[in-house]
Amino acid sequence: MTDRATFLGRIRAEIGTTLGLFTAAVTPRPSHPREIAETLRRELAERWRETLESFRVEFERVGGVYHRVATAAEAPDVIVGIAREREARTAIAWHPSALGTDWPETLTARGLATTMMPAGGVEAAEGQALRAVIAAADVGVTGVDLAVAETGSLVLLSGAGRPRSTSLLPPYHVAVFDRGALVESLSQVGVFLEAWHDGELAPWRGGAINVITGPSRTADIELTLTRGVHGPKEIHAVFVEGGLGG
Repeated sequence: MTDRATFLGRIRAEIGTTLGLFTAAVTPRPSHPREIAETLRRELAERWRETLESFRVEFERVGGVYHRVATAAEAPDVIVGIAREREARTAIAWHPSALGTDWPETLTARGLATTMMPAGGVEAAEGQALRAVIAAADVGVTGVDLAVAETGSLVLLSGAGRPRSTSLLPPYHVAVFDRGALVESLSQVGVFLEAWHDGELAPWRGGAINVITGPSRTADIELTLTRGVHGPKEIHAVFVEGGLGG
């Protein structure tokens, strides 16, 4: 039997023979993250087109489906079109205060029966019933807090009106965002994470931050790649050029 010290020694020896190693260092936490985040917002506003194109390329590279519309009024047509092509009939959506726009009635009127998430907390019995509705839905419609160009990732905060299950349980996830969500790199994501947790948290803020890079996939069973085992099998990003409030 190999003891712990011998086992770890072998690992260190193998790592020492690996080429291309670099010295790891801890990134210092910014002392004024909110000010840095505001500066980044102003800088990114000037180069959002380049950032968006980089995001599109990486998002499609990891298996996402990208859509672009001019105004928020056009987005429901895209969502309904996605649902019809997949014979999806039901959807759940973040509350309008979290989504940035009010679409549930519009989607329902166009044939996609949509349940809106409640704005605040719910009682235990109501919460259990709501989870059943979410689990049975075909499409989950969410907003996006950050869209990362470097990796094609979507960052979503959980909280009141925006449960994380909306993006995790339905087989089709549609995430809608505008230029305000765009960031260039994971290092910039770190700045915004620090800014979000600097000072008193917003009353709606939940306890989870989801970083979504492409649809759910696994190859655990006989090395066969399968989508949708641990989450949505498709993820669609809808960019609204005129802004979600427009």
